[in-house]
Amino acid sequence: MREGGRTEQIHSTPALDEIVRRLSSLPQVSAIALGGSRTAGTDDPYSDYDVYTFVTAPVPQETRRDLALRFDPHPEIGNDWWGESDYWHDGETGYDVMFWGVADFEAGLRRVIEQHRPSTGYTTAFWHTTRNLQPLFDRDGWLSALKGLAATPYPDVLADAIMRHNHPLLRTIHTSYRAQIGHAIRRQDPVSVNHRITGLLASTFDILFAHARHLHPGEKRQLDELARLDTIPPSVGEAIRNVLAASGEPGWPRLMISIDALCDDVDALVGG
Repeated sequence: MREGGRTEQIHSTPALDEIVRRLSSLPQVSAIALGGSRTAGTDDPYSDYDVYTFVTAPVPQETRRDLALRFDPHPEIGNDWWGESDYWHDGETGYDVMFWGVADFEAGLRRVIEQHRPSTGYTTAFWHTTRNLQPLFDRDGWLSALKGLAATPYPDVLADAIMRHNHPLLRTIHTSYRAQIGHAIRRQDPVSVNHRITGLLASTFDILFAHARHLHPGEKRQLDELARLDTIPPSVGEAIRNVLAASGEPGWPRLMISIDALCDDVDALVGG
């Protein structure tokens, strides 16, 4: 740790350096970190910089706009569709500067790690994000302590809770994804079919990563991550690909068969 709470940066660009310099000078900014694919080792030429800014009070949009205008004449400031963030470009790559309340973010992490509360899909995705954050500024050590919490081994009780919560949604209960997809096919409603397949796969991946005691990587490259897990048979990934292929066929003649094959594989892993 260096003076002022700054840490040595593995990634450095003029824009990233300026983000840290400007935002770390504000008293309501507790920590700044780089996350996403660039710290998880899965970045590609299309990857932007995900900058997590942890705050105890809002950062004025005027301050954020002034920062962004140094690099981008047309920044997007105050995007709030997926949480408070700014998005802008430095001519080479994009920067998604996100603002997270310190208390809310920590509470959400503790609900998963300590209270073992599952979600309908993506339960451990923010835990994965936190574990892979690269600190750029940490005023009072809060982020260091949070990453210490994120280093907690995967609790068996959490894995069991995730599987118990998500498994019935696949095809067991009356309103399961399989049942809803069947209704959508009979209605010839492609939007509903695709919507419910997304839910089916979200719960399926949550179950599979929980079974492997592996943190959920988020919405990107899930099949690639699954393929690296020794405890998940390759046939499961192939079954998921078959569902995706069948979902694009006119009239969906193979979709329900493909869904049942996938659910059979999941049942074999976690119990039917």
